[in-house]
Order: sequence, then structure tokens, then C-alpha cells
Amino acid sequence: MRTTPATSAEVDAWLTVLHRRGHLKAVQEHPDGTWTVQERSTDEPWTLHHPVLAMDWITQVVRRIRVGERNGRR
Repeated sequence: MRTTPATSAEVDAWLTVLHRRGHLKAVQEHPDGTWTVQERSTDEPWTLHHPVLAMDWITQVVRRIRVGERNGRR
């Protein structure tokens, strides 16, 4: 369980790693503190409006990655 709130820097770091490793098709940070992300080229872009909500979304992506790796997919 977290004891501190998520920060924009933490979200940026996670999104950068996921994008560089090919788990996200596109990531764009906006000046207003939001992020637009896209997992696959066929997916609609998704806007993340707050670091806490962004970390919830990132957690779901990481879980899907882990399940895929356990099932032999990468």
C-alpha cells in the first residue's frame, strides 16, 4: 500500500519505460499536467488527468503485461 501520493515525475518515468519497451504505442505529455496514451495503434487515445488516476491505469497495463508473459506472450 502506498504511503505517499503519486507524482507527475513518477507517471512520466513509468510511461517512458513502458513506451521504450514497446508496451505503449504513443505517449504525449501536455502542459496542463495530463497525458495522452495509446496502447496499440488500433486503440483510441486515452487521456490521463491526474497522477493518481494515471498510476491506476499504468498498474492495469503492467498487470496485463505480466499475465501475457506468464502465458508465453510478450
